[in-house]
Amino acid sequence: MNKTDAVTALAALAQDSRLAIFRLLVQHAPAGLTVGLIGEQLELPAPTLSFHLKTLTHAGLVSTVQEGRFVRCHAEMARINALVGFLTDNCCGGRPEICQPRNAGSAALPLGRSS
Repeated sequence: MNKTDAVTALAALAQDSRLAIFRLLVQHAPAGLTVGLIGEQLELPAPTLSFHLKTLTHAGLVSTVQEGRFVRCHAEMARINALVGFLTDNCCGGRPEICQPRNAGSAALPLGRSS
């Protein structure tokens, strides 16, 4: 992944509804969800959902597959993993073994504070 791709992906995720859509699709990976189910679960009207899915698809974070009269959406896990890799490349001064993510349950420190 290059810098332009990373900026495009981050920009696509930098909006509440798109982030919610992507997170929902990650939760339902690898099977994905139909557009109708995404709209129902997130209470998004069809035109709004379509707009957000187009942005996520353009960024390569979501793919769609026609299944009869339904469209199924999938989170592109390889793409998000590439983004995470790009963001953490050269982490911790070249010592990746000390750059493990915190447990999801641990409290984050305020910005500018160290442990």
